[in-house]
Amino acid sequence: MTWDQICADPSLQNLPYKIETNEWGQIIMSPAKFWHSSRQGRISGILHSLAESGEVAIETAITTTKGVKVADVAWASSEFYHLHADEGALSAAPELCVEVLSESNSEVEMREKITLYFAHGAKEVWLCDEAGVMRFYVTPSQSAESSVLFPDFPASV
Repeated sequence: MTWDQICADPSLQNLPYKIETNEWGQIIMSPAKFWHSSRQGRISGILHSLAESGEVAIETAITTTKGVKVADVAWASSEFYHLHADEGALSAAPELCVEVLSESNSEVEMREKITLYFAHGAKEVWLCDEAGVMRFYVTPSQSAESSVLFPDFPASV
């Protein structure tokens, strides 16, 4: 199924799961707990307060070479937004992709997502662990003490 078909499929509507695909187009569903959604909300709210322009989004579908991956939170510049606003699954990653880690996420999975987001155009990728501690990646293998895009973003949410 294509991403548009997945989004239009009535049997997949209103599921309490995050839906992604793997490189073979198979659907992967991950249940989200309330604390996970709460972290997404906190990160989104702080980004809204810090961003002078652009768009903050939750559950952003991004087409990658390994299927459609969904960033828990994303920030896109106004230019990026206008270029991609009409896409179902984005053909490129927004400048910032954020993943909120759950106990079901493996280190291998997160490394792959970080690499994929950067390979498809992200300028930064952040990880938020279960305690709310943030890690700011400026390359697939290099983290920083703080964000370059949003230097005032706190180290913990």
